[in-house]
Amino acid sequence: MEQIIERLLYRARWILAPIYLGLSLALVALGIKFFQEVFHLILHILELKEADMVLVVLSLIDMAMVGGLIVMVMMSGYENFVSRLDVSEDDEKLSWLGTMDSSSLKAKIAASIVAISSIHLLKVFMNAPNVANDKLLWYVILHITFVVSAFAMGLLDILAARARRAAVQS
Repeated sequence: MEQIIERLLYRARWILAPIYLGLSLALVALGIKFFQEVFHLILHILELKEADMVLVVLSLIDMAMVGGLIVMVMMSGYENFVSRLDVSEDDEKLSWLGTMDSSSLKAKIAASIVAISSIHLLKVFMNAPNVANDKLLWYVILHITFVVSAFAMGLLDILAARARRAAVQS
């Protein structure tokens, strides 16, 4: 009975495969939205004020970073929790593929969220005259929360690694 349960639990990891495939569809949707914004920017480039153009470009950068985050989660998550990706030698292989464990993936996700939040906060500040002060305060508080959380996760990873090294040495 124990072997059957363990086998089922182990095979249940494949339930994640369609979820990671779904992330690729989210990436396609993001790509469509990205090029819709680029097309809109090109059509109205002569009418846009400089600050408005910078806001659009920051939105494009934001979408590119979210796209990179999706790829990182999709591919590393699949490799860490489902199965190794069989990429032939003829295909381009991402340098980090197969080297990112769940701990480093978590750190990269946290850093990406902080970067995305920074860009969003910059967009809000560039549009500050049109944003209520209490909303500005909440954006800053939320961003600081992301920064502190990412820092704390990194610190916990360092402490855990030190504890593992100390346990191995003793």
